[in-house]
Amino acid sequence: MNPYEVLGIKPGASQDEIKSAYRKLIKQYHPDKFIDNPLKNLAEDKMIEINKAYESLTKNSGSNNYNSSNTSNYSNSSNSSSDFQDIRRLIQAGNYAVAENKLNSINSRNAEWHYLYGAVLLNKGWFDSALEHMTTAVNMDPNNFEYRQGLNSLRQRSNSYSNPYFRTTNNNNADMCNCCMNLWCLDSLCECAGGDLIGCC
Repeated sequence: MNPYEVLGIKPGASQDEIKSAYRKLIKQYHPDKFIDNPLKNLAEDKMIEINKAYESLTKNSGSNNYNSSNTSNYSNSSNSSSDFQDIRRLIQAGNYAVAENKLNSINSRNAEWHYLYGAVLLNKGWFDSALEHMTTAVNMDPNNFEYRQGLNSLRQRSNSYSNPYFRTTNNNNADMCNCCMNLWCLDSLCECAGGDLIGCC
């Protein structure tokens, strides 16, 4: 386990940065937020992982035991991890084109790559492709709480669509239904006033 990756921080982070990241994750994954939720067990597992990572970086009177020898063990993963952190910031800021370009420049297409690419595609309105990438992310790392939560959220959205082959155009179907309903109401109002908007009705 790389404690830096678990907490989402760069190797050599200060104790204040470690504590801040820890508090943020504890709030995000606290099991009390997932009562009567199928992801409750994953949230509990994630909490254990977060606590272990925090403990490993703060034990021995706050000295950072991973700053020297263990940092080299994570050098390759930390580079891609910092790239992914930058991409997450870009997505949160709404810079989807830049985020997509950075993702396309990464050769290692791991679970996090697919998850973030799915997030970019979703924000571009490409629901089916986003669903495919998020499914790949969960298949590659089935115990990752964030990926499973994202995929479940997408699947719930897909259940609200009437036709799975036209998910991205479902709003058009709703607009047509609303249009017909408005015409029918307008015709009824006209007939009540002695007129007739639609002659056949």
